[in-house]
Amino acid sequence: MTHKVIIGCGYLGTRVALACLQQGAPVTGVVRTTASAEGLRAAGVAAAVLDLDQPLIDTPAFQDTELFYFAPPLGEGAEETRVRQLISGFEQLGQPRRIVYLSTTGVYGDCAGAWVDETRPVNPRVDRARRRWDGEQRFAAWSRASGGALVILRVAGIYGPGKLPLARLRRGEPTVRESEAPYTNRIHIDDLVQVCLAALARGGDGEVYNVSDGAPGNMTDYFNQVADWAGLPRPPQIPLAEATDRLSAGMLSYLRESRRLDSGKLRRELGVELRYPDLASGLEGCR
Repeated sequence: MTHKVIIGCGYLGTRVALACLQQGAPVTGVVRTTASAEGLRAAGVAAAVLDLDQPLIDTPAFQDTELFYFAPPLGEGAEETRVRQLISGFEQLGQPRRIVYLSTTGVYGDCAGAWVDETRPVNPRVDRARRRWDGEQRFAAWSRASGGALVILRVAGIYGPGKLPLARLRRGEPTVRESEAPYTNRIHIDDLVQVCLAALARGGDGEVYNVSDGAPGNMTDYFNQVADWAGLPRPPQIPLAEATDRLSAGMLSYLRESRRLDSGKLRRELGVELRYPDLASGLEGCR
């Protein structure tokens, strides 16, 4: 089987790596630090260290591999400098056959609560989304120039065991009242793993897929459901007009965007049947 390489082998990547191993596929997880590499090896995953913020010197070979790119961008600017650095390294380290790139649904920008499928024009409004859009474009240019296949996954908010806002709820941080809360979209980590594997195996070259459970809710309902599931108090609700003074800059940026993701293409073309098609079932899958 073709060797798999996972760049950014953390919360998602480790799960994908273990799933590849279960299928009998050789896989290497690529991380930034030796400590992370040791953790991967302890889990039974071959590991390599690569810092995409530094010149590429001692790096893994990519020739004829199938590559998952899960690494986050830097935290500032509108360019995806890590993707740029990686692509430049392909010239000396070999070209992968196929790349699955983890992007974000934030590239669509604010859609005023409208349903959004993959035909909607992108309109990233904040730098965290602009960086991912830049990454999409850079990988698309690589695909055209090299002939390597590319599949782009625009992923909604990821949740799962160890990735719930429990600390926030315990601190009693407020959220906006439900009548003013924007639509949000989610995908359970277990379902995202199977989507990634399906995209690598069956995704169309050059295709983009929205990745969500297809059951959007609003942000406040999400916090309420998580609180109820965890046996914690629901967060206090405040008017949207007070949010600027009481919520973090990161939370405010999410409040300024609202969309409902249509994930029909995911099911039709990749043949994925989600284990957790809504938040209620997904929370039960977090125990």
